[in-house]
Amino acid sequence: MPEVLRLVKSNCRDCHKCIRFCPVKAIRFTGHQAHIIHEECVLCGSCYVVCPHDAKEVEDARETVKVMLQDDAPVVASLAPSFVAGFEGTGISAMRDALKQLGFADAEETAIGATLVKREYEKQLEDADRDIIITSCCPAVNTLIEKHYPDLCRYISPVVTPMVAHAMDIKRRRPNVKVVFIGPCIAKKDEAYGTPVDAVLTFHELKEMLDAAGIEVVHRTDSDPDTRARLFPTVGGILRTMNLPQTGYTYMTVDGARECRAALDDIAAGNIHKCFIEMSSCEGSCIGGPVMEKYANYPIRHYQMAVNYAGPDDFNVAKPEDGVLYKQYSRRDVVKPMPTEEQITEILRSMGKNSPDDELNCGTCGYDSCRDKAVAVFRGIADPSMCLPYIMDQSKRFSNNIFDNSPNGLIVINDDFEIQQLNKQAMELLNIRNQSDVLGENIVRILDPTPFFQVFETGKKLTNQRKYYSDYKKFFEQTIVRDKNSHMLICILRDVTDEEEARSKKEELGRKTAEIADKVVDKQMRIVQEIASLLGETTAETKIALTKLKESIDIDENE
Repeated sequence: MPEVLRLVKSNCRDCHKCIRFCPVKAIRFTGHQAHIIHEECVLCGSCYVVCPHDAKEVEDARETVKVMLQDDAPVVASLAPSFVAGFEGTGISAMRDALKQLGFADAEETAIGATLVKREYEKQLEDADRDIIITSCCPAVNTLIEKHYPDLCRYISPVVTPMVAHAMDIKRRRPNVKVVFIGPCIAKKDEAYGTPVDAVLTFHELKEMLDAAGIEVVHRTDSDPDTRARLFPTVGGILRTMNLPQTGYTYMTVDGARECRAALDDIAAGNIHKCFIEMSSCEGSCIGGPVMEKYANYPIRHYQMAVNYAGPDDFNVAKPEDGVLYKQYSRRDVVKPMPTEEQITEILRSMGKNSPDDELNCGTCGYDSCRDKAVAVFRGIADPSMCLPYIMDQSKRFSNNIFDNSPNGLIVINDDFEIQQLNKQAMELLNIRNQSDVLGENIVRILDPTPFFQVFETGKKLTNQRKYYSDYKKFFEQTIVRDKNSHMLICILRDVTDEEEARSKKEELGRKTAEIADKVVDKQMRIVQEIASLLGETTAETKIALTKLKESIDIDENE
């Protein structure tokens, strides 16, 4: 079975937004990538909706459907009742015309299947032999219970979803056809495997197919005929379509994955009894499905469209044989190893959480608490480095350690040339007793501002400039760098007084040595001239020779 929802590695930016919104935390972070844990995922689509980098992609069924449309078997579209919100200003006739142009043999409303399902719910309420009944219409809720609340599977109404019920009805009436469900739901793609539904398209995929074929859906809000089952995709819509018997049940609606979990927690704790719960994983029910929420999220307008398109009656659809729509939902337990208290404490310490006061529970890692994060680390689906306060603290300590222990003076000023920070070495070099004496002051207070102006204006760093400061009676070597992102200038200051004094002494020694050499050479020149004259050589020739000798001595001295 292919993965319905998967990661696009090249797009993932390690922002942790998907884990923050995942109601079951079915995300594993490794190598700074968010991988979906398919064994735990309920396909609610939250991560797909909230990902700011489109790093989650849904299985694309367009090519599969195109192949179907080219085969001999007729293909019938089952349109989820939320299509009036997905394709605003249209009705079933307009959608049928567009789908036929695309190659479909026909198009019907999935609300026909919803009519069949709600009749089964009414029968169960009449029988009143169940303590709690949770509607089975939402596949994400069904999967949530099967995987994460397996003991509550007995409370899911043992009826197929409207999508499956409609596909069964189509194939009963029209043998040998293929059925393609079209809706706003991602979980339907997974649910379709092993059912009479041959493929599932999202509204977004259908729009892309229509656009590619140059087909425009005509804005014609026809209705043939009106039916109240069209209310199914709205909050409370299932209850509004039903004839509710007075058999002691409390009727309620729950929408949104987190709210569903809260309700299921309450049921698991034994606090809820004798109630019929219309439960939907999406806030706003199906008109707020992941594809709708990602591409066209107008909940009030879409609710109004669905309500206005509905009628007071039911579809005239034949009742299937007893048991045909029956489905037993089975537990698919997710094994989650739990650490001991000692192991949790040790993991917390590795993240710099040495006491309860250190546990900020800020949620930036995606988990509700530091302890939840520690459990995830134990399970191998999270990394300690995902803790932003810890990383910030570690980074701050590291940078401060370098800043405070640098052998050079470090001074940070802003674009207004105001001193923002300086280390102890800089304070010693500049005879500053307290940081507060200069923080916020202009750099001219302690150093010549000219090189700072130069770096600010040109954007080019100044490297190893040496300058004497008479106020401090010291030579400083300055390197100044501008960080445009932080709007700061950073000055690295080094005391080179000893080096400069040593260089001056060396130069003075060299000068004196040259003077002595000059005197010695001059004296030697006179002696050599006298010897040369005795030998009969000309004074001019001797002078040239001695001058060259002197120059060579000067060169040796300088070297």
